[in-house]
Parts: sequence; C-alpha cells; structure tokens
Amino acid sequence: MRAFKQVDVFTAVPFMGNPVAVVLDAEGLTTEEMQQFANWTNLSETTFVLPATSQNADYRVRIFTTTNELPFAGHPTVGTCHAWLEAGGVPQNTDRIIQECEAGLIPLRRTEDRLSFAAPGLLRSGEVDEADLDLVCAVLQISRHEIVAAQWADNGPGWVAVLLENAQAVLDLRPDFSAVDSYDIGVAGPHPVGVAGLHGEESDIALEVRAFFRSNGQPAEDPVTGSLNASLAQWLLADEVLTAPYVAAQGTALGRAGRVFVDQADGEIWVGGDAVTCLDGQCLGLGLSPA
Repeated sequence: MRAFKQVDVFTAVPFMGNPVAVVLDAEGLTTEEMQQFANWTNLSETTFVLPATSQNADYRVRIFTTTNELPFAGHPTVGTCHAWLEAGGVPQNTDRIIQECEAGLIPLRRTEDRLSFAAPGLLRSGEVDEADLDLVCAVLQISRHEIVAAQWADNGPGWVAVLLENAQAVLDLRPDFSAVDSYDIGVAGPHPVGVAGLHGEESDIALEVRAFFRSNGQPAEDPVTGSLNASLAQWLLADEVLTAPYVAAQGTALGRAGRVFVDQADGEIWVGGDAVTCLDGQCLGLGLSPA
C-alpha cells in the first residue's frame, strides 16, 4: 500500500480547480508502472514522489499525463508540494522548498496563504509565424485580426500563446478540436477592472486564460494550467501588457473557478495558488502486478 492524495490546485474551494493525483512513496516503481497508473487515474497529470538525487532538493517528482512523462508542469508542482508538506515533509529551509524534476530544480515559496513556484526558463520564445497562426485560428475558429499578439511560450508542454482583445473574447471561444491534428494553445484576454469574483465580490482579476491541447488524437481543455500561466506572465510582464502582482482566472468556461496569483520577487516571476486535499488514503497493488 502506498500513500496517495488527490489535490485540487489553484482553488481554496474543493472541486473548483484542477486535480492532480500524488503517489507519495514511489520508490521501486518502474516507469511503465507509473505510466499505467497515470493512465488509470485519467487525470491531466499524476505525480510520483521519490527521494531527491540532488543534495539541494527536498524531494524528487516524476510527472505523467495519461500517455507520457513531462519534464515540468505547474499545477502538479503546487499540488505535489502541498501533498508532501501535508504528509509531514520537512524542507531544508522553512520558507522555501526545492523540487527536483526532469526540468531541473524548481524553487517554491511558502507563505501563510499559498505555495508559488519560480517560473522556469522558456525552451522556445519569440514570434509565431503566419502559417502557425493560421492553424491557431482554425482551432479557435477566429479570424487573424482578432489576435492582438502572439508568442511562443514553451516551458515544456509546447505552448503557443495568443492574446485576444478582452476576457469576453476568450470566454466566447468555441474551438474546433478537429481542425488540426496536434496543438497546445494558450489564450488570454484582459479583464476590466472590478470583475466579479467567485461569490460575486469585487476582485482584482486581471486576465482570463484558457488552454487547449490535443494529445494522441484526444482533444481537451485544461481547467487551470500553471505552466501556461507562468509563460504568459514572462511574456506579458516583459512586454508591459500587465504589471505584477496580478491574478488570472481560468476554468470559467468549464464551471471551475481557478485563480492563479502572479508576482515578481528576488529576480523571479512567481506563480502560485491555493491547494486543497480532496482524497487522502492509500492505493493498493501499485507495483505488485506486471505493467
């Protein structure tokens, strides 16, 4: 039996964010067994916690989608750290946790309210050519002039990011998931000041975000995406479209209420949010049968 948690990330309200499955004791599992279990959970990501191999890290994590392993992903980073701390993990430094993953060492800050990770460096950035934008428009079912700006914003998953005129334009999207065989598209639009929050209160939400992807022929929209929000922040802050701190909303179109908090400190962009454990127990038989 292995300790297991399912954590809802980027929300303080259970079942309103993006869930991640966390296996807290993954020693002895093969890659094939991890992948099989991640496929079975049928969540966007499942993580497996292992002892760190770097003396500077507090723990190591491997991150899997239902079909493949990722070098880094945002909401699994926050959710895994939340689960590790809740299970009794003790970091080397009280206010900072260092996660080791395939992308390297990822620092996380811990405050009274939430966990935040330092946005990792981009693997690809810069302008998007018109041929790629034509494909983006085909998926989003919009015309080229509706895209205000576009950038490659790839920090692992492969995001191409587009900025629309406003948040309502983002929420009005009705994508054609069959238009292109493969894509990872992040879409953002600014909110007017004073947009209503989760319970109708006035909020400082600055940005509405949606994330569309297609993997192995299966289309999906991600409820709340840490990696995309990290790369969006790197782009939009550098181009002075936004100033930090700000809050991004994601998942609205799916009936979720994800909130991503972006700030700048210590020369880093920090991406964080609340997390709440929804399932806490043990998984039986993992690693005991052939993959």
